Amino acid sequence: QIETTLEQEGHDAEVIGREKHLYSIYRKMKSKRKSFSEIMDIYAFRIIVDSVDTCYRVLGCIHSLYKPIPGEFKDYIAIPKANGYQSLHTVAMGMHGVPIEIQIRTAEMEDMANNGIAAHWLYKTDGQAVNGSHARARRWVQGLLEMQQRAGNSLEFIENVKIDLFPDEIYVFTPKGRILELPRGATAVDFAYAVHTDVGNSCVACRINRRLAPLSEPLESGETVEILTSQGARPNPSWYNYVVTAKARTNIRHFLKHQTRDDSVALGRRLLDKALGDFDSSLQQLPAEKLRDFLARQHCESLDDLLEEIARGQRLPPIAAQQLLGEISAHQVEPNGKGRQPMPIRGTEGFMLTYAKCCRPIPGDPVEGYLSSEKGVVVHRERCNNLAEMRLNKERLVALRWDDSVEGEYPVDLRIEVENRRGMIAIIATRINSMGINIEKISTSTKDYQFTYVDLEMMIRNRVHLARIMKRLRATPNVRKVIRVKN
Repeated sequence: QIETTLEQEGHDAEVIGREKHLYSIYRKMKSKRKSFSEIMDIYAFRIIVDSVDTCYRVLGCIHSLYKPIPGEFKDYIAIPKANGYQSLHTVAMGMHGVPIEIQIRTAEMEDMANNGIAAHWLYKTDGQAVNGSHARARRWVQGLLEMQQRAGNSLEFIENVKIDLFPDEIYVFTPKGRILELPRGATAVDFAYAVHTDVGNSCVACRINRRLAPLSEPLESGETVEILTSQGARPNPSWYNYVVTAKARTNIRHFLKHQTRDDSVALGRRLLDKALGDFDSSLQQLPAEKLRDFLARQHCESLDDLLEEIARGQRLPPIAAQQLLGEISAHQVEPNGKGRQPMPIRGTEGFMLTYAKCCRPIPGDPVEGYLSSEKGVVVHRERCNNLAEMRLNKERLVALRWDDSVEGEYPVDLRIEVENRRGMIAIIATRINSMGINIEKISTSTKDYQFTYVDLEMMIRNRVHLARIMKRLRATPNVRKVIRVKN
């Protein structure tokens, strides 16, 4: 019937049909977690024509012959897959109500589908112009090469390639209209790394269809994504929990692996400079010869080694400062009387500055730091119960303040007391989602027969942001109380 219709319309086409075997149907149902009625390609036909223009004309003939099933049409000619694959895919309701899958492509596309990128590789000696399919194939292989170079070992590389080989695709747009293909479930972080590695490494926020959205929000086909970057930003270890592309996972792991020491050195420098500042001095003012002698006596191969030990809590900044200024005891060196000058928190310090889980400090909270062994500086709220015991060891306390340009999102815990009514959790989640807030965790517990506690963990920017959220939640019908959970 298909061949007859195409002949009547004057199209010279080769039609190839096949019926899926029972075992193939079983494997697809199992791997895709679909029921038998959801399998659309039990009967499939491939139509091979001479040109791209004819592909679309044949598609019109098929849709006039059989009723197409909405949502099942995919145009891989206009938007090819990353590996260069091109074809038109459609599913239509055939005779007796049986769905049939139809693929329409040119002979060149058929060669590419059967033989892979080897069929269209770039031979510089053949004198032919590089077409879009060639360029996409080359970019795909270059991506594999970059992935292999950044992978820690061959097993990691194989695992990452398996992630990217057979994804369900979505298509999203850059603000300039460029189309990017990503696997289903991809987030703005995956999108950022797809644009460029440097964009991914420095992204701090995103806009999806012109609205601010969490970096962890899954993208949908057709959305326009804009990535906001900052010069001092760096990958967050938490990204690894929700990125899905191999490129993003490989680059995040690679960056963090090499960045830990750099973070330690940078934080150690700030801590030591701050301690020296209490004595009207700084690292730049210390004589180079005196610094070398001190490092040799302390068995440090370089200044970076000393700074890393300070950041990790293995050396105390005040004592190191006093030793550098003359290796004299603490009571022989008097500070300048200015008091402890707080060190600013910028939100981009990396691994060696962590935020205490017991009190969840956020920008705007009065904070104090504790120099912990191996953890670096741990930031606590000033009224944190755990900090009371730590204040007994004054040498390890670090005065801190939030920088005016602090960046990032920070976890906060809320407890909402609501009336026991059906749908209250959905109402609260919808209200929070409408404000562009990402809920990390949610749980409930019963207070009594009349009221229920809803405990939320969410990501917010600062105290002003949090106050706005709590105000809107308190205005929600049947919400009795909203409090921020402390220790």
